[in-house]
Parts: sequence; structure tokens; C-alpha cells
Amino acid sequence: MAGISSLGVGSGVLTSDLVDQLVAAERKPTEARLDQKTERSEALISAYGTLRSAVTELRLPMRQLGSADAMKSFSATSSGGNIDVSVDASKASRGSYSLDVTSLAQSQALASRDVFADRDATSIGRGTMTLQVGDKTTNITIDSSNDTLQGMANAINEANAGVSAGVIDTGNGFQLVLSADETGEANAVNISVSEDGAAPGLSRFAFDTADPENLNGMRQTIEAADAVMEINGVEIRRPTNTIENVVDGLTFNITGEGASTVKVAQDTGAVAERVQEFVDKFNELQNTIRELSSFDSETGQGSILTGDSTVRNIQNQLKGVLTDIIPGLENASVRSLADVGIGTDFRSGELQFDSQKFQQQLRENPDDVTALFAEQGRTTDSQVEFVRTGSSTLPGNYDINVTQMATRGSLNYAMPNGGDANAVTVGTDNSFTFQVDGETTATVSIAAGGYSGADFAAAIQTALRENSALNAAGRSVQVGYDAADGLTFTSNRFGSDSNVSLTGLSNVAGLASATGNAGQDVEGTINGQAAQGDGQVLFLANSAGGDAAGLQVRITGGDVGNRGSVNFIEGVSERAVDAITSILGSEGALSSRTDALNRDLERIQEDRIKLDLRIESYQERLVKQFSAADSLIAQLNSTRDYVTQQLAALAPNRQSE
Repeated sequence: MAGISSLGVGSGVLTSDLVDQLVAAERKPTEARLDQKTERSEALISAYGTLRSAVTELRLPMRQLGSADAMKSFSATSSGGNIDVSVDASKASRGSYSLDVTSLAQSQALASRDVFADRDATSIGRGTMTLQVGDKTTNITIDSSNDTLQGMANAINEANAGVSAGVIDTGNGFQLVLSADETGEANAVNISVSEDGAAPGLSRFAFDTADPENLNGMRQTIEAADAVMEINGVEIRRPTNTIENVVDGLTFNITGEGASTVKVAQDTGAVAERVQEFVDKFNELQNTIRELSSFDSETGQGSILTGDSTVRNIQNQLKGVLTDIIPGLENASVRSLADVGIGTDFRSGELQFDSQKFQQQLRENPDDVTALFAEQGRTTDSQVEFVRTGSSTLPGNYDINVTQMATRGSLNYAMPNGGDANAVTVGTDNSFTFQVDGETTATVSIAAGGYSGADFAAAIQTALRENSALNAAGRSVQVGYDAADGLTFTSNRFGSDSNVSLTGLSNVAGLASATGNAGQDVEGTINGQAAQGDGQVLFLANSAGGDAAGLQVRITGGDVGNRGSVNFIEGVSERAVDAITSILGSEGALSSRTDALNRDLERIQEDRIKLDLRIESYQERLVKQFSAADSLIAQLNSTRDYVTQQLAALAPNRQSE
């Protein structure tokens, strides 16, 4: 192309500008067509992206309504200012409770009786200080490095013994003060000392909770106390001022003494607000579809997706889910969304929500309304509970058969002396270490003395109930005594992982370490297929195949054999989420259309490359043709000029003749 600037020299007509004009004219129709196709494809991709976003926004509120807990909402009110109540809607139920708080939980506090002249210089004695808080025992060495008031306080704090220490200036001297880190009687502090030297030394800092008036050691400034409250006349004691696991779904936070009434009521308005969120998101989707696919009859102009089959298919899919009668609810009081006040405006396609009608149906038919939205399993046996389904479970009725009931792991002892007095003798500084369910280790201690079988069971039960390790792991052990069966420790869990073992004893006579017997998992069939067991839960894996694959039920009691059936109902929410997931999936309509348009853009780009190559070839051909023609014209012009010159030279000769 470098020689194109010399074009026109011979002719003055076949110039480079003329080549550019011819090339542009050749390119323009094809380029305009490709630009138009690119613009439309990109506009369609953008429109489908907008539609995808609107469909995606609908999935979250539908998923939230898909839980049975979404249809449960309760609020609690207290007539007194001394009690705050928090509610777990998944466990709570309507009710009224009379509460009377007689005492608050508090941490024990101690102070040294002696007042010291300084905090950092005077020796307070040396030896070993033993702190016992609950089931935790900590030994602290006091020697030349820390035998001052402040040194002792620092050593106690660094030991993480469940006690905090400090030194206060009374104005007349310094005193050591201690406070238990946790509230409750079980967290009272006992301090024993072993002196290295003459008294009085560390003995001035001893304290026995059983003898708080002893004038030879620390004095008790605040007594450890449990929170004590009566609920409907039944006394409840807890080591903290947060009381839970008494009334299902309720947690009481007490701040003062006194009587009050707590009422728990169903909050249907809160549930209606969740449904309104779904309705609003659906209507936003309809508005998006209307903007993308509308047609103006006056101007004859349509939007980018007017008449698009993908949009119609999405609308039809969602319409079918939201208007159909739910399988399994054909004979129920509530069968479809229309029955709970959710109708469709035939002109706009938007949903209209009658909140009052919905709340009335929720109050009158809570079970059917729950099944309308969320997945639900209805069992014919009261001791068979529906747990959940899997991604492969289809709605339907499935038979349950149990061949082995689940059991709990336990440890049994035949008590010496028939369990009479002093059957178990417990010394001071005793300890019992239990391994529970193969995962949790709990070490407890009880008061020294001789115990009958019944008394020992009661004492160890109290210690295990208050054990922090068990409570943190959500595990517990039930202790029982029977003259015939002896002493029994039973895990609160079912299944092959359930067990109780006594792995360690210290200063105890009458018992020995022993390993318990593990529990059994439930066994049986679901829909005729062999199912797996996990504790009391009988289930089919998602990979099991069949319509019931993924179904789980809990067998809480009863006998082996035929246990009736479970009817799995898939509500609107789950069906809508499945439809939305399908629409948005890699094989869905939106992805297919978007992928096809992206392939079109790739082909358009290929056509542009081909166009560039063709135009380049065309330009080169024009240049060659114009160069040849220009050269020929230049030769003709040169010949013309030569002939003209020759004729001009002959003219004088003719005139002379």
C-alpha cells in the first residue's frame, strides 16, 4: 500500500482518494449489517441479564418461606420490668406463664481479714495455695518471687483458676479481694493452703465455703447464689441469670426480683411481612418483564424482548407453580395461594396480597398453610417424625417399617452391699472422670462421705448436670439407681456413637473404672428400600435411587414392625425455588439464549475479520489496477507529447516549401 500515494500522477484521475472512496463504499453495507447484528445481540444479552437478575431476586424470599419455621413467629411480653424474654420461633408455642423471681444469681466475693501496710514489699508467707471452683482444682505456688500481696494476686490471675484477684487500697492499708468468674452456688470458691514456714502466713488466705464464719481466714463479702424462680408454681434454680431449657423456645433473662406474667402469642403479622416480601419481588419481576417485552400499539414499536418465547416460558413456569393446587393438599382447607389471599391481576400479571385473609387462615389452619409454603411430612404414627428430604425426594406417600429400635449407650454397676449406706465411700479431693459419647470428657467431684446407692446417684447426677464440659457440648448423662439393677449411667443420645464410660477415679472406694455398652442405631426400610440409621433417624441417601431417596424420619418410640407412612408434601416455596434454579441453571432457557447470542457475537467477529481480509484484498486489487491504468495513461500521454513535438518540428519545413 506504500505506493498508493503516487496514484494519479499519470492520469490525474485514478488517485488514492478514489481508491479510499471505493473501498469505503465496498465495506459499508457489510459493516453496517454486522454492526446492526452486534448491537441487537448485545442488547438481547443485556436484556436477558436484567431478566436473570430479577428472577434471581425472587429466589431468596421464596427460599426463606420454604422452611416450616418461616410460618412460625411468636412474640413474648412481660408484665414486669425484671424479666426480658427472647423467643426461638421454631420451638415456642402459645402460652401464659406466671413467674416469681425470689433471688438473682451472683458471684462469690472474698476479702482478706488482715490489712497490709504495703502491696509490693511485705512477705505474706510461702507455700501452696489450692483453689477449688466447681469441679476445677488449681494449685498455685507462692515463693520468693511472688510472696507479696500483689504477687499473689498476679499469680492467681495468671493461673486461670476461675477466680479473679485484686488488691485494694482501703485508706488504712491494703487488702486482697477475690471474686468467682462465674455466678452460682456451684462456682463457690474453696481455698486451702500448705504452709512453708511458721503461721500466720498463707493460712490467712484460706476459706471454706462450708464454714464461712471462720475468723482465721478470708471473709466472705458476697455469698455465691443461684437464680431462683418459680414458673407456674414450680421452682427453678440456675447458676446464671439467663434461664433457658425450661419452657421450649423461651429464654428468660432476669434482672431483678419480683412477680410478673409472660405471655407468648403467635405473631401472624410478622409472617405476613415475609409473604409480602415474596409478593413484592414477584411483582418487580413482572415489571421487568413488562418493560422488556411491551408493545406500543400506537407507534407499532415493541421492546427488545417483545414476543420472545423465552420470556413466555419463564412466565408460564412460574405461573404454574404459583397457581396450581399443591399435590397432597387436594382435600385440605388450604390448597393453593388463592386460598390464603394471594391472587393474580389478570391485566398486569402481578400478585395481589390480602394480608388479613392470610393471617386468618394462618390462625385457623396453621398446619395446612405451613404445608402450602414449606415442605412437610405428615406421618400416620405419632412416634414417627418427619425430619427432612433430599434433593432427589419426590412428593408422595411412603411406608415406614422398623426392624430395630435405637437405644442409648449406658454403664451399669451392681452396687456393693446391696447399695446400703456406705456402699460408696468418697474421700476428700475426690474426682470422677467420665467419657461421654466417645468425644466429651467430664471430671466431677462430690462432697466427701459414705453414700448409699440412691444418695450417690443423686449427688453425682447434680455434679454431672452442672458440668461445664457437658453443657458446652450439649450432652448429658442420666444417673439412676434401682435395688435390682444397681447404678446406671445413661447418655442422653441415641445410636452407635452413644456411650458412657467411667475412665478415672480418685479417692473413691466401692466403684471401679469401666467401659459402658454402646447404643444401637435404628434399622428399617422406607418405601420398601433398606434404609440407614443414625441414632433415631432412619434415612435413605440421596444416591439410593427411587422416589423416596433423601427422605429422613425420626423414630422416637414404639415397637418394631410396620409404622405407618409419611406423606411428603412439597410446598409452593420449594417448587418455586426448583423452577427458578432450573431457569437460571446452565441448561436453563436464559443460559441457552445467552450462550447462543455469545456464539453469534463470536461469529460476527469472525465475519469482521473476513471482511477486513476481503477489503484489504479488494484495495490491493484496485491499487494494482489503478497503477496499471495510470502507467498506461502516462505512456499514452508521453506518446502524445512526442507526436505533438514531432508534428511541431515538421511544421516550419512545410512552410519553407
